[in-house]
Amino acid sequence: MDLYEHQARALFERYGVPVPPAEVAATPHAAREAALRLGADEYGIVVKAQVKTGGRGKSGGVRRADGAEAAERTARQILGMDIKGHTVRSVMLAQPVAIEDEFYVSYVLDRNAGCFLAVASAEGGMEIEEVAAARPEAVARVPVDPAEGVTAGTAARIAEAAGLPAETVPVLQRLWAVMKGEDALLVEVNPLVRTADGPVLALDGKITLDDNARFRQTRWGEGASDEAADEELTPQEAEAAAKGLNYVKLQGEVGIIGNGAGLVMSTLDVVAGRGARPANFLDIGGGASATVMADALSVVLSDPDVRSVLVNVFGGITACDAVAEGIVLALDRVRLDKPLVVRLDGNSAEKGREILHACGHPLLEQRTTMDDAAERAARSATDTGPPASAGRVPTTAVAQAG
Repeated sequence: MDLYEHQARALFERYGVPVPPAEVAATPHAAREAALRLGADEYGIVVKAQVKTGGRGKSGGVRRADGAEAAERTARQILGMDIKGHTVRSVMLAQPVAIEDEFYVSYVLDRNAGCFLAVASAEGGMEIEEVAAARPEAVARVPVDPAEGVTAGTAARIAEAAGLPAETVPVLQRLWAVMKGEDALLVEVNPLVRTADGPVLALDGKITLDDNARFRQTRWGEGASDEAADEELTPQEAEAAAKGLNYVKLQGEVGIIGNGAGLVMSTLDVVAGRGARPANFLDIGGGASATVMADALSVVLSDPDVRSVLVNVFGGITACDAVAEGIVLALDRVRLDKPLVVRLDGNSAEKGREILHACGHPLLEQRTTMDDAAERAARSATDTGPPASAGRVPTTAVAQAG
C-alpha cells in the first residue's frame, strides 16, 4: 500500500524525523485557511499535489505561493489536475525552507539479495535513476542486516559511503525505525535537506507498506488507511480486491486472465508482441474454482477499455474443466459483448474444451497455443470494424481448436 506524502510525513513526525510544518486541504478555501495558520503572508507557502506518483513538480503539481490568497488560487489550479493518470483530490501546504544542501536517502527491501538495502546520495532533489545512470559512483548502496538494523555505526557508514554530513546520522536511524516499525517495503526521502540555519529536514516522503503485515498493523486504520488506499482504485480494482483477486489495471485494450504470475506475465508480453496493449494483469492462482474464474471474467468484462478478453490457462492444480465451468457461469451472470478467446492446456483440457464448445456462445473462440490465442485476441481488440467472431463460430473451427 503506497501512502500519500502527507501520510508519510505524519509517520515521520511520529518517529522523530524532522519535517517542516504543513497541513492538508481538499478545497481552495481550506487551503487559504491552512496557509494563514502556517504564516504564508509572511513567509510564503509551498502547495503540493497529493497523488501517489512521482514527477509532480514537472507536471505543475508543486508550486510556490506568496500569501494566503495566492495559496487559494494555486490550490484551485492544482486540485482536479491529472498527473500521470492520478486525479489530485487534496493538496499539502508546507512552510518553505532555505535549503543549503539536498540529499537522497531510502531504505528498500531487496528481494533478490534477501536483505534490506540503504540507498543514499549527496545529490538529492532529482531523479535518483538519472543520477545512478550518469554517475553510478554518486549513489551508495549499503546492505542492512534485518536482525541488527541501522545502529549509530551503520548509519555513520551509510552517511560516509554517500558523502552525507554527520548531521544526517540520527535521521538515518529514525527513518530505519519507520521502516521496521511500520512493516514498510520502501521508505524514501528526496530531498533530505540541510537548511541554511542548520537543521536537517525531510522535505518529501514516499512510503510503501507491506499489505501482508496488515493483520498486525492495526494503527494503519487510523489515517494511513484503507480509505486512503482505496480512494484511487478503479472500479475494477476495487471489485477485484473485494473478491480477493490478484488484479492490476493497465492502459490497454486486451483483458488477460491466467493462472500463475509467470504465465500471466508471459501472456502480457506475447499480446504486446502482437501489436496490442494488455488492459490488466489478473492471476486466478493455482487452485482456482469455477466461482473464482467467473469472478475474474466479470471484473475484466466490466472494464470499458477492454475490447477483447484472453483467458490463458495451463491446467495443473487448477483443472481446465473447472475453468471452463467458471467461464460458462460468468456468461450466465454478465452480458458478453466482446470477443473472448480461450486457450486451455494441461489437466482436463479436453473436457474443458468440450464444455466451452457445448456452451456455443457466438463471441467465444478457442485456440490451442498461446501464440495463436494472443494473435486472435490482439486482432479482435485492434480491429476497427465489427469483430470477426460476431457470428456463430463454425463447429469445424472449434473442433479443430479443441
